[in-house]
Amino acid sequence: MARAVGIGNQNFENIIINNDFYVDKTMFIREWWENRDIVTLITRPRRFGKTLLISMTERFFSIEYDRQGNLFEGLSIWQDEKYRKLQRTYLVISLSFANIKTTSFQNARKMICQTIKKLYNKFGFLLAADCLNEDEKKQYREVSATMEDYIAADSLNALSEYLYRYYHKKVIILLDEYDTPMQEAYVGGYWHEMVGFIRNLFNSTFKTNSYLYRAIMTGITRVSRESFFSDLNN
Repeated sequence: MARAVGIGNQNFENIIINNDFYVDKTMFIREWWENRDIVTLITRPRRFGKTLLISMTERFFSIEYDRQGNLFEGLSIWQDEKYRKLQRTYLVISLSFANIKTTSFQNARKMICQTIKKLYNKFGFLLAADCLNEDEKKQYREVSATMEDYIAADSLNALSEYLYRYYHKKVIILLDEYDTPMQEAYVGGYWHEMVGFIRNLFNSTFKTNSYLYRAIMTGITRVSRESFFSDLNN
């Protein structure tokens, strides 16, 4: 029986569980891992499978998906014992800017900050752990949709550090559709405000983050008018 194609399905787990048609791209994991680049920027046209690639990578590495090695059985990556042992051994911070679509900088900024706030909620168990002092717990609670710029800029860097203290291992960060806010800003007329905000966030998250092990960013834009990657060595 022919497999269903499942057009628009961007969730790796759902595709595998439902036995939908899937072009095996798991060897990307091996290629990416062995390149040893700290930050990898993947730019491809829309509907090219970038979000599915991020979903697959998260499912492979994240310790949150324990006992899900069966998702990769029969796929190319599972033939290599080294990578079978590597599966589900990292803490993964995964987020998407795909829905940051609005006509004003204020709303776009709030939406980005709210996306980060949801990550902080997800890892809220850190507040009950011994790895944060009282000042850090206070700042943890200050992360919100309306947080100050300096807190927003440092938020993913700080979360990486807190998770490192808890798990004693550096994190992998996956950011899907990194450039959607910039495209909307260009059309909406708030480009310069967004560039400043994003540059500070990305610099802290991807360049000066001592607790980052690897990162992948996906989008459709190779080079921006005023590149916020100018000092990230991409």
